[in-house]
Amino acid sequence: MSYPIPSKLWQRVSILLLILLIPSVGTAIFRQSWTVTALANQNNSSQTIPVNHPEYKALQTLVKNYSCLVSVPHFEKLPINRTEFANILNACISQINQLSNIDSSLVSKADQKILESLKKEFAPELATLNIKKGEFADSSDTVTAEATRQRKVSVGVIRGNQSTANMPLNSIALPMMAKPISPQNRRALPEPEIRTKFNTENYNRIDDNPFKIVRNQPLSTFSIDVDTASYSNVRRFINQGQLPPKDAVRIEELVNYFSYDYPQPQGERPFSVTTEVTKAPWNPQHKLVQVGLQGKSLETKNLPPSNLVFLIDVSGSMGQQNKLPLVQRSLKLLVNKLRPEDKVTLVVYAGNAGLVLPPTSGDEKSKIITAIDRLRAGGSTAGGEGIELAYRIAKQNFLKSGNNRVILATDGDFNVGVSSDAELTRLIEQKREQGIFLTVLGFGTGNYKDGKMEQLANQGNGNYAYIDTLSEANKVLVHDIRGTLFTIAKDVKIQVEFNPQKVQAYRLIGYENRVLENQDFNDDKKDAGEIGSGHSVTALYEVIPTGVESNVKLPSVDPLRYQNVNTPNANNDEIMLVKLRYKSPQSSTSKLITQTIKALDFQAEKNPSNDIKFASAVATFGMILRDSEYKGNANYNLVKQLANSGKGEDSEGYRSEFIRLVSLSQAIDN
Repeated sequence: MSYPIPSKLWQRVSILLLILLIPSVGTAIFRQSWTVTALANQNNSSQTIPVNHPEYKALQTLVKNYSCLVSVPHFEKLPINRTEFANILNACISQINQLSNIDSSLVSKADQKILESLKKEFAPELATLNIKKGEFADSSDTVTAEATRQRKVSVGVIRGNQSTANMPLNSIALPMMAKPISPQNRRALPEPEIRTKFNTENYNRIDDNPFKIVRNQPLSTFSIDVDTASYSNVRRFINQGQLPPKDAVRIEELVNYFSYDYPQPQGERPFSVTTEVTKAPWNPQHKLVQVGLQGKSLETKNLPPSNLVFLIDVSGSMGQQNKLPLVQRSLKLLVNKLRPEDKVTLVVYAGNAGLVLPPTSGDEKSKIITAIDRLRAGGSTAGGEGIELAYRIAKQNFLKSGNNRVILATDGDFNVGVSSDAELTRLIEQKREQGIFLTVLGFGTGNYKDGKMEQLANQGNGNYAYIDTLSEANKVLVHDIRGTLFTIAKDVKIQVEFNPQKVQAYRLIGYENRVLENQDFNDDKKDAGEIGSGHSVTALYEVIPTGVESNVKLPSVDPLRYQNVNTPNANNDEIMLVKLRYKSPQSSTSKLITQTIKALDFQAEKNPSNDIKFASAVATFGMILRDSEYKGNANYNLVKQLANSGKGEDSEGYRSEFIRLVSLSQAIDN
């Protein structure tokens, strides 16, 4: 028996079926359209581009100028299809955008125009490529998965010798980033940091140099220092919202992070000597004496060829984003500056040491970049074995009249194999005498071994820098490359003799781990610091004139019974005698330079130069961070006042960044 269905019900059922069918029909149509489009793109991508094609040559220009990673083995030799072209172009987009974010002047307008033209021509292939990768064409604008996790940083204030290991890492939770950071903001930020469960960072203890009584100790002797690691490491702490441990603050490295307007040397001397006297800002009863050295700047055409051995730590501790990945990006900046006469070798160590790239000419940038990009972190750290292999290869390729150097990039966590400080430093000292120097680049947080890396660089006649951002890598390895790699004077020592009739006491600000015995000044076997091409070195003395009742407690020493402390009248117009000894890079015999500071300079009320005002600002800031007993009336406002008045032109923006760090430290400290 059948029942008729009301017409209104049929209408409702028909409408419902139509609604359900529309998505299926639309999907089928969309799939058919996508298939046709994909086939069209596939056919288009299979088209080959000959080597002599203008677009091929344009891409070759970009690869050569910016060391883009080339993933196509036969590039530059055989035709390539559009997909292969897009892969290489995408690498150039990433590299060029990264350089532009550091400094837009690093990319020429002509190359930028070429890039935009190629991006427009290969837009379909680039879009398909990046859909497959799940990222934008500008890979430098994306935030890594690790960095986008919810992170926690400490904003607690670290004082005294308190270790960061005791600080909580769960004070403030930062929200997950939902979109890439803009290029304008990214330049000012440190590299993304990954949380570590434990903090085992290590810093050697530093005790401030005390005041010394001139009548008992008229001589002050020390080795110069051009390292800058402490400043960038201190900046890293402050940017993370906490003050650094006091032993991480080496005041001479803070002061020498900045260049000063000292005159170029004249004649055959490798550096000039400049002195200036003003009131000590933190204690106006005292005087501040500045001794500045300016290394001769060598023209690029006069630079000797380089034999560089990159020694890269690829152990498990280097897996974080601010370690090995930052090492790779940093080294690429240096590779861009290599010349055909330069040679590069790449050695790695992790459990065992190995040769990744044999000695390769500097004009084979793509080959070097490809080797750098293949590095992966994993395993334990046999640092001693890696250094031995690196030095052995450097010796095999030694350039008699060139720059022979091992460049070590690590967090300093040597924990397996021959890694005792004594054994490593003996090896480095031995190779130093053979003309192979050592540059140390520090990376990372959490288990950073600052003390060990500073010691290695000091013993290796090299310099030590800490790299926390790609911008810092650009400063060290591009902007300051001549001073970083090309030594113009070695074993540079300073000895100052104070006149007891004019000065009752003095203290050297910083350089605590560079102080020498007085007899070491004339001992040519005693190792000291090095000055690179264009480097400036600044030393500061706080001086108490005779007759001044200082509010600083001076050491109590009984008067000497048999010593004649009277100075001949002929020298009564002198405050101090500055003596310097140095050796040419290939020499074993030192040369002497002397210069006096007259009493007139000591007494005259001259307007201080921008250099001494800014240097005193940095020294004052260092004393505040160290909570020094000699900081007098120093405070953050005084630092900012001095720094602003002495900022000068500041074309690179480093001094403005310092002022920002002072303000941030003040906010943290309150």
